[in-house]
Amino acid sequence: MEYLRKPLATLPQLWKPLRCAPSKYCSKLANGGVTSRERRTATADRFKAQISSGPSFQDFIKGAPVVRETRPAVDEEGSGERGYLPEDSETGSSRRVYFETYGCQMNVNDTEIAWSILQRKGYRRTADLGEADVVLLVTCSIREKAEQTIWNRLRQLTAMKKRRLKTPTPMKIGILGCMAERLKTELLEREKLVDVIAGPDAYRDLPRLLAVAHGGQRASNVLLSLEETYADVMPVHHAPHGKSAFVSIMRGCDNMCSYCIVPFTRGRERSRPASSVLEEVRLLSDQGVKEVTLLGQNVNSYRDTSEEQFCGSDPTKLSQGFKTVYRAKQGGLRFSDLLDRVSRIDSDMRIRFTSPHPKDFPDEVLHLIAERGNICKQIHLPAQSGSSEVLTAMRRGYTREAYLDLVENVKRIIPEVSLSSDFISGFCGETEDDHQQTLSLIREVGYNVGFLFAYSMRKKTHASHRLQDDVPAEVKRRRLEECIGAFREEAARVNAALIGSTQLVLVEGESKRSAKDLCGRTDGNMKVIFPREDVAIQPAASNAASVHAGHYVLVKILSSSSQSLRGRALSHSSLSGTVKHCETLPRHRLHEHAASDTTMIETCP
Repeated sequence: MEYLRKPLATLPQLWKPLRCAPSKYCSKLANGGVTSRERRTATADRFKAQISSGPSFQDFIKGAPVVRETRPAVDEEGSGERGYLPEDSETGSSRRVYFETYGCQMNVNDTEIAWSILQRKGYRRTADLGEADVVLLVTCSIREKAEQTIWNRLRQLTAMKKRRLKTPTPMKIGILGCMAERLKTELLEREKLVDVIAGPDAYRDLPRLLAVAHGGQRASNVLLSLEETYADVMPVHHAPHGKSAFVSIMRGCDNMCSYCIVPFTRGRERSRPASSVLEEVRLLSDQGVKEVTLLGQNVNSYRDTSEEQFCGSDPTKLSQGFKTVYRAKQGGLRFSDLLDRVSRIDSDMRIRFTSPHPKDFPDEVLHLIAERGNICKQIHLPAQSGSSEVLTAMRRGYTREAYLDLVENVKRIIPEVSLSSDFISGFCGETEDDHQQTLSLIREVGYNVGFLFAYSMRKKTHASHRLQDDVPAEVKRRRLEECIGAFREEAARVNAALIGSTQLVLVEGESKRSAKDLCGRTDGNMKVIFPREDVAIQPAASNAASVHAGHYVLVKILSSSSQSLRGRALSHSSLSGTVKHCETLPRHRLHEHAASDTTMIETCP
């Protein structure tokens, strides 16, 4: 690094280096009765005395004031040991921090964790970029386009930073998350656009990194951890209107799909202790949150081994016909157990989870979803391709046939289920026949929502080492457009079938397009727009009340598009009350939703 190649400060000669002469074998008499052990002890004492008056960390920071202090020598037990930075140097001193979050839901949760850590140190959060002392970008590295967006934004922020160089509080720019880990060298050395870099497992170190940056130097920590889950950090949730929240239950990925950068930017799988997850969900329930989404790169691979009672010898169960690149894991509290416990906390709170892997849907998970009224009947099944040959090249661990068998099993156990998926167009070696198989899979399954992207090769992945990105860009674009078209056709068909049905909607707030309308989402995560007006406090009641964010209302669907539903609110309701009300409606008409390619939050598996 540039600042390591230049002297940061000229140190005053406070102490002389200690030179230890080579040991000589001498008799006790010749040394005046002093034993070799006593000489070593005396030498160690002199060394400790010199260390106690040596230079501090501030001496190594260019331009930092040098403050002399008498420091106690370190005793045998190290009771006088001090850190490099003074205790108060990591405080925020009311500096204002501004966050920008890109990519997946995990990054939203990471933002809440990072803010919780900084808030404890005295930082203040601002929504105004112009008044920010610290700007932190929580980044995504899963696709090239996502990274390019960050590069462009960094150049804009750097121009703003230069204009504030002579102000009393110069702006500091930090990169957090996946891009920080993947491109740390380019960010610090080549581009020199940022002051602080913190990987996904280094958010606890943010106060120290910012303290170094405020001292005039760049700082980074991108070490990945085998244990970090931030279990003891309570995120500061900033969901719209505070009625929905993300709760991280595990981090990392062990699947090593050939196209995916996540194992290299997020590290190995580790699960947050169930007790910590349950505590956070209870707190959110007490705060009036009506919907919680459990998060993880492979959320249904959850396996808590934090307590001895969980550590049995039973192997992890997989979906029929699926396999992994790693050996079967044993013991631990599984996802079905955690989902069961979370859903029992508040019967009027919706529970969702994302992003799962198709391999981790044993029957006990599916039966729990079917039986528990507040677990949304929506399952994300990332297929990535409809061709068995492409799936093998991707190292997905299943064939087209095994995937379709899983879909059939899901629909058998949960007849009213809504399915969504991820697909990659133009993966290495994909032929036109492979692409046609993907289109046929989309139509055969009948997804409601799709997240579709053209393939972009990522460094460090298996594909970058072993495969060739041989599908031309124009072919990728054409295939992607055809896949999106197939999804839109399915969405239009599904949504049209919902006209005339009654849906339970959790209200999110005012519609973005009109203050006269409200919007919310169904159990299947479909957006519903309806007029803002007072409605009956319950079905068949004569008294009316206004509708606000966080309320459940029954909405009759009057029209549809490929991306949303429109209707009119009938009455207030609740999760428990709606089950009885909707028993007279056809089951397949209660939980449908449509595809959208306009607002896509990245998913990883």
